[in-house]
Amino acid sequence: MRKLLALLSVVILGVSLIFAGCGEEEQEMMPQKAAVKAMKLSKQDVTVKYEYPGQLKGVQDVEVHSRLSGSIMEKYFNSGDTVRAGDALYRIDSRQYETEILEAEANLHKAEAELRNAQDNLYRNEMLLQSDAISAQTVSNQRATVEADLATVESYKAALRKAQENLDDTIVYAPINGKLSVDDVAVGTYANAGTTKLVTIGSLNPIYVQFSVSENEYLNLLRKSMEAGTFEEDMEAPPPKIKIVLSNGKEYPAEGEIVAVDRGMTDNSSSLTLKAAVPNPYELLLPGMFARVRVLGMTEKNALIVPQRAVQQLLDENFVLVVDKDNKSLSKKIVLGEKVGSYYIVKKGLNSDDVVIVEGLTTLKSGQELEVTTVTADEMGFSLNESDELVDKS
Repeated sequence: MRKLLALLSVVILGVSLIFAGCGEEEQEMMPQKAAVKAMKLSKQDVTVKYEYPGQLKGVQDVEVHSRLSGSIMEKYFNSGDTVRAGDALYRIDSRQYETEILEAEANLHKAEAELRNAQDNLYRNEMLLQSDAISAQTVSNQRATVEADLATVESYKAALRKAQENLDDTIVYAPINGKLSVDDVAVGTYANAGTTKLVTIGSLNPIYVQFSVSENEYLNLLRKSMEAGTFEEDMEAPPPKIKIVLSNGKEYPAEGEIVAVDRGMTDNSSSLTLKAAVPNPYELLLPGMFARVRVLGMTEKNALIVPQRAVQQLLDENFVLVVDKDNKSLSKKIVLGEKVGSYYIVKKGLNSDDVVIVEGLTTLKSGQELEVTTVTADEMGFSLNESDELVDKS
């Protein structure tokens, strides 16, 4: 009897161990829920900063040429000087033009003497005609001589004025206020009239920055007028402000303003060229410098935004994982717009009802069961303003 009881105990223990092992195996095979944090998307008006490559240009850049040919005899400035309109810059060799004045004066004096003599002869002839001492034809011929001598006098007066203008033009003056370039020609250089560049002068305050925008971005600049259905009322509205970032990565402190828009789109790139004026009181900004142009104050209305940390990239495509109706992860392909603070604007692929996973994405796969903790933007430290990241439209 004791042997039978011992045998039954062994059998029962074995069966218990078998079932216990099966339970552990089933437990191990059951999928574990992934702990994630997720938040519901929202739509709101956001301010977007656009960025474009640009180049600085002088408001006025003028090449200075002489009106006369001749050797440079004097230079009245130092390279890089700031000058005012009317300041003397160069003197061209004037000897040839002084001689021309003397010749013109001599010719004029001779012509005036001949005119006076012809006029005296005409007066005498007219007296003789009254007594029929000479013929009317003789008087008529003398009148023609006076008229011809008078025309000769006027011609030599014009030649004298021209010679005087040439002499005056031997001094080359600054045409505008501005700063001179350092590639000016030296004394002794022979300048050809109208072709030899003596120096370049440009105005530096304000200075232009030139950049290009796409067709859609240009239309965004006009959005207020288009939404109102009229342009007249919006004509006095101030254009968007801009700031520039220099090539060393530093932002120039003064704001600029868009002042000129090209008359049409370029054919090859479908872009539109704009110019903005930037204050440059200390002339630190120079023409030819490259800068990044930030267009400020652009608003994207009713934009759907998604946290940047929720976005995953694969090759050239972007994805997010959302919580589906069965509380599982679901991968969605999206099209992104601009960065705004901690967020991206979503152009396509999501809607405002989606709940996007923002934490726990490291090993998470699509279709996995989730243990979701709902969080807010404040809890995660997301902000529309915390980041200064920009959209590069180059």
